[in-house]
Amino acid sequence: MTSKILVIGATGNIGKVIVQGSAKSGHATFALVREASLSDLAKAKLVESFKDLGVTILYGSLTDKESLVNAIKQVDVVISAVGRAQILDQINVIDAIKESGNVKRFLPSEFGNDVDRTVAIEPATATLSNYNRKAQIRRAIEAAKIPYTYVVTGCFASFFVPCLGQCHLRLRSPPRDKVSIYDSGNGKAIFNIEEDIATYTLKAVDDPRTVNKILYIYPPNNIVSQNDMVGLWERKIGKTLDKTYVSEEELLKSIQETQPPIDFAMGLIHTIFVKSDHTSFAIDPSFGVEASELYPEVKYTSIDEYLDRFV
Repeated sequence: MTSKILVIGATGNIGKVIVQGSAKSGHATFALVREASLSDLAKAKLVESFKDLGVTILYGSLTDKESLVNAIKQVDVVISAVGRAQILDQINVIDAIKESGNVKRFLPSEFGNDVDRTVAIEPATATLSNYNRKAQIRRAIEAAKIPYTYVVTGCFASFFVPCLGQCHLRLRSPPRDKVSIYDSGNGKAIFNIEEDIATYTLKAVDDPRTVNKILYIYPPNNIVSQNDMVGLWERKIGKTLDKTYVSEEELLKSIQETQPPIDFAMGLIHTIFVKSDHTSFAIDPSFGVEASELYPEVKYTSIDEYLDRFV
């Protein structure tokens, strides 16, 4: 039997894709939505599209204990996709899961780096603080003895690939003239499209092999360096980009001189490309499993294929 799934943070970037994937894959799907968010026309339309897929909309919030407990009592699995500002509010989800007593798996809002094995350093303060908050939630889940799966995805392709790694520039299409390369450009990182992240996540919710484990979504064709990514793009457009190499020292100085939220994005660049945060350790079976090995039937989108969209 497939689980009944509640998605919290359902209208966010990854949350909406998980809701859609859950409904389309046959799960009874519930989305917790703040009524106030419906004043946003785009979110109101998104919620209506959820209803068209058969999703049950439950109104409430992380700070409304009654609505949270009532929502959680209706499901088997809780997936949180809340944003950075609400990471620590997931303590309320943990408390509600303990009170309801019926949840067989909790997937907290991770969908990024492995926060217990990060090599982020203090100058990238905003990035490091985000990782520390996520680690606090992991410890609270474990202390509460709630069955969990932590989903570690690397980078969202939509955020990093169109800018060829220069995520602070918020580019929607890869540059065709020049690019900044950080450090040597050879640090390997992970990039996945959101739809594939949702597919692998939903495969894991009923899989006993992923209970109390970290699910790493590290498909081999999506483990690439910034140089690899730039090279793929250059071959597609038949042009060599003008490259400026930014040293680690220069990048850290820029992070310290930059205001939020751009400092957070630049901190990610340092952590991911300079420190190779995603690939600085081996996945040991004692704590983790790799998604593309568990589910070889999933046809994921490679970074090479993803770049074709912009040619």
